[in-house]
Amino acid sequence: MNFLGFARSFFLRRNPIKTFINGLAEALKDFLTMNKKLKLARYRLSYHRHQLNKMESLIAENNQHTFLRGNKINEVR
Repeated sequence: MNFLGFARSFFLRRNPIKTFINGLAEALKDFLTMNKKLKLARYRLSYHRHQLNKMESLIAENNQHTFLRGNKINEVR
């Protein structure tokens, strides 16, 4: 009787079936939204690459050293 009371209270506190179903639903939600998250990450990456290239070109234009111009990374930064 004592063990059954402990088991019953455990299932009331932490229902393993309910936690399994909730975990399964979260995994399914993540799987279905994976493509959208990937597209957003690609957009952010391309945006930051564009900003970096723009900044490097501005630094190369305004630099007085002619050997640092072009697509090379400015080492003075």
